[in-house]
Amino acid sequence: MVTRQSPITVLQGVGAAKAAAYERLGIRTLGDLLLHYPRAYENRGDIRPLAQTHPDGKSAVLLTVASEPKAVRLRSRKSLLKLRAFDESGSCEIVYFNQDYLKSKFPVGSVYRFYGKVERVGKGYRMSAPAAEAWATGIPLPPYRAVYRMTDGLSQNQIAKDAEAALELLAADGEDPLPAEIRERRSLCTLSYALRNIHKPEDRASLLIARRRLIYDEFFTFSLGTSMAGRRTRSASAPACKWQEIAPLTDQLPYTLTGAQMRAIDEIRRDMAQELPMSRILVGDVGCGKTVCAAAAMLIALQNGLQAALMAPTEILARQHYEDLAPLFERMGYSCALLVGATPAAEKRRIKASLCEKDPARRLPLVIGTHALLTEDVSFAFAGLVVTDEQHRFGARQRATLLEKSEHAHLLVMSATPIPRSLALVLYGDLAISRIDEMPPGRQRVDTFAVDESYRERLNGFIERQVGEGGQVYVVCPAVEEEKDAGEVDLYDLLEEDAPVRGRAPMKSAVGHAEALRERFPGLRVESLHGRMKSREKEDVMQRFAAGQIDILVSTTVIEVGVNVPNACLMIVENAERFGLSQLHQLRGRVGRGKRKSWCILVAGDGVGQSEENPSRKRLDVMRTTYDGFAIAEQDLEQRGPGDFLGSAADGTLRQSGGLSFRLADVAEDGEILSRAAQDAKALLREDPELQAHPVLAERVREAFTIEEGLIS
Repeated sequence: MVTRQSPITVLQGVGAAKAAAYERLGIRTLGDLLLHYPRAYENRGDIRPLAQTHPDGKSAVLLTVASEPKAVRLRSRKSLLKLRAFDESGSCEIVYFNQDYLKSKFPVGSVYRFYGKVERVGKGYRMSAPAAEAWATGIPLPPYRAVYRMTDGLSQNQIAKDAEAALELLAADGEDPLPAEIRERRSLCTLSYALRNIHKPEDRASLLIARRRLIYDEFFTFSLGTSMAGRRTRSASAPACKWQEIAPLTDQLPYTLTGAQMRAIDEIRRDMAQELPMSRILVGDVGCGKTVCAAAAMLIALQNGLQAALMAPTEILARQHYEDLAPLFERMGYSCALLVGATPAAEKRRIKASLCEKDPARRLPLVIGTHALLTEDVSFAFAGLVVTDEQHRFGARQRATLLEKSEHAHLLVMSATPIPRSLALVLYGDLAISRIDEMPPGRQRVDTFAVDESYRERLNGFIERQVGEGGQVYVVCPAVEEEKDAGEVDLYDLLEEDAPVRGRAPMKSAVGHAEALRERFPGLRVESLHGRMKSREKEDVMQRFAAGQIDILVSTTVIEVGVNVPNACLMIVENAERFGLSQLHQLRGRVGRGKRKSWCILVAGDGVGQSEENPSRKRLDVMRTTYDGFAIAEQDLEQRGPGDFLGSAADGTLRQSGGLSFRLADVAEDGEILSRAAQDAKALLREDPELQAHPVLAERVREAFTIEEGLIS
């Protein structure tokens, strides 16, 4: 029987080569294929006269065939098929290469909807190889056609055809995992309807109905998984840490801890003194001193004869932690090792052997590392504390994998995303929350300005001056590269009533803007950084920027999690209106970390203007006047609804929240659905704590989190 777990090769025409191409997209099964949602839709329903077509993108036009197609044989042995078609605004030459079989498709007088690039040629127009659909009065054509993320070896038509075939094959395996009572109460469509219309929408209304159901499913599954994880954690046991003297650490510091840091440490102390495992998240602005609090927790574990591990999302951040913390712990008599992918093989073997050593004299008490800590051959003799840095970069699965290696250990996760209290309870339902809402004295304020395109030349001069004085510059763009054609819309465009006609204004892309800056500043070293680069490539760019070998780093939001670069003094955010306020605040925190005077310039895109009544302008004004991350998060909640602090997936990566990757959901836009899904998940678990009465739903949660030995990962 064909199921969602059946390999992609069960589809007709998908052999080893196409399966390998799908593998590059992370698609191995039919279920994976159906979750490969379109990145945008060709807006073929936006039919325009030839004279009003997009000058730099594709357009849909309704044309009447005026001449019989003629085939011409070229010297290159290729063939050229040409015909003329017209509307009331002009005449257009339609051209196809090596497609003689189309000669009988276009009888004179027939009407077609053509979709493609319309070029002006003299007094007329030309379209090369447009999509063509016969038009009949009273029989509407679908307005939207899916556009997928691509890779070599696959075409748009291939993915669309295979997705449709997968839906047909799985029609018999169509049991809906969402309880019917919830589906009816929340007015949600069936899963089969949602999947069919997300890939091949009948119209705008059907597409939005499908979107709502699939986003609800993502939030619902997330809420079920985190709630179940929290309950299992609370039922486990952990070593009680009774010895809790942190003076050996604080006496080494050249500053006094803030009241907020001491409050957080006291909360950690109380948790670690219990025989229940601590599950706590430490939340606060960049630079508020979370790492020192984590160091205090690690010291408590070590004092009680236990081991501690700190896992960071990147090698460069792990090295930074190691360089900061290892000397402190060495002076207290505790050795520390760094375990990353680049650690030499012999050193890796030594570290792994000492981690599982039973003899306290030879056992390694503290390790700092990356995902290298998750490999099967890493184990701990007496692990007492696991710390993960930058919570939103680690999935629940990775957190739990590390905990499985350290049975019954306490857990502390850190996040530089200040979160409104009400929303934190939804996103981090399995974690107690400590808030560091006070900055250390002496931390400089980053002056913030909001400008528009009219300031571009002045801004370029400011960049030159800062680099000329030895500083470095971040430039953040909302997109990786120009992906969306002028004639395309995405699901968030479609939320707005007039968006199917106009689409959103174009966004600056990291790749394209970096090239423009290289041309504008030929004497400066400009590099780009984005989430589609390989991990090693990203690490290399960040290391060179930290070493002062790059003057201007043009990036997407991947630099939210990055190395401390004290020399970086200018943060420029392009299309700033596209970002959540808390995301802008985090980006601002990347500068002002050294002695240089620092600035953050928010550049609004066309249409935002300088009017104080413009909603986007009002949001940017919050950034000019507010520097408290939690106050900014509350403003986000008040102005745009739950969750804008997480921003959106303009980087082309998966939308993320609380560690679980979302494919469609964006907390910035869908906070209301998140709140309802969380309520429904908690209510269902009160009735059926292990989902025994809902086996299909339980399987979906396992697929997302993997329930093993009492842990959801």
